[in-house]
Amino acid sequence: MDLICIGEMLIDFTPGSAPDEFTANPGGAPANVAITAARSGIDTGFIGKLGNDAFGKRLLKVLETDNVKMLCDSLTDDAITTLAFVSLGQDGERSFTFARKPGADILLRPEDVDMEAISECRILHAGSLSLSDEPSRSAVMAAIKEAKSKNKIISFDVNYRDMIWRSEERCKEQTDPVLPYVDILKISDQELSFVGGSDNIESFMINNRTTVLIVTMGKDGARYYFRKSAGSISSDVVPGRNVPSIDTTAAGDAFFGAFLSRLLLFGITQAGGITEDMVKCAVKYGNAAGSLCIQSWGGIPSLPERSHIESVLDKE
Repeated sequence: MDLICIGEMLIDFTPGSAPDEFTANPGGAPANVAITAARSGIDTGFIGKLGNDAFGKRLLKVLETDNVKMLCDSLTDDAITTLAFVSLGQDGERSFTFARKPGADILLRPEDVDMEAISECRILHAGSLSLSDEPSRSAVMAAIKEAKSKNKIISFDVNYRDMIWRSEERCKEQTDPVLPYVDILKISDQELSFVGGSDNIESFMINNRTTVLIVTMGKDGARYYFRKSAGSISSDVVPGRNVPSIDTTAAGDAFFGAFLSRLLLFGITQAGGITEDMVKCAVKYGNAAGSLCIQSWGGIPSLPERSHIESVLDKE
């Protein structure tokens, strides 16, 4: 297996065509990354807990349809499938309200993690939301430590959500212990405080031995930082594409899923095999995926296929 994503899969209730109307769409950041990768032809698995309810069973079918292998096969009766209600501003930007007290995703336990599958993958991907509560926090940490012990590439998306964490300080308390394990880190330009600010990025990467750090900047594209074998850091901005934005839900996940996919398509097996040229190419691929995502409604329904991404790149 090429890529395993661990964490939340949920139902996004996004605004419909009429006031106060919502449409239920499958979503959840790690699941979005997994499905984006699968749509680029990557052999992908998902580890996460779903409720034994109509929504949980629907999400299992979503994974099956996109050929993402569910590596945590038990549905729980102890909580409903996690729900997120998304509100959109006039520019398509989102705010979230979560039904998660608890939601099923929180109930992922260390014993639910398929360690054998992790030992056979190339990249393990996670995000911060699963670190907000136990037992999912311990499950994700156990998976990351196992992957690190087997020299797997570890990617992580800070993906800060104020409605979950209430403060960046609380989120940092849980994400800081993870970051030394991470080879590929994604943050948005609004999450720079998690690495000590833009002026501290090089020091952060050297101290944590981070290979690649990506700062996404919406329509302006993304800036990558790459730690060379000699230890020095190179950086460049890969411009985005100016397209009409209907709904930005899952745009960052579309970017990162496509970015990881492109690296995997290069055949990488360890972080040390990543080159700056690969990173730049992968950022372009990710930017194209994100630009396609924001032109459609919903989370997973808007994630692009590889052929669509390549079609965009062919026109540049």
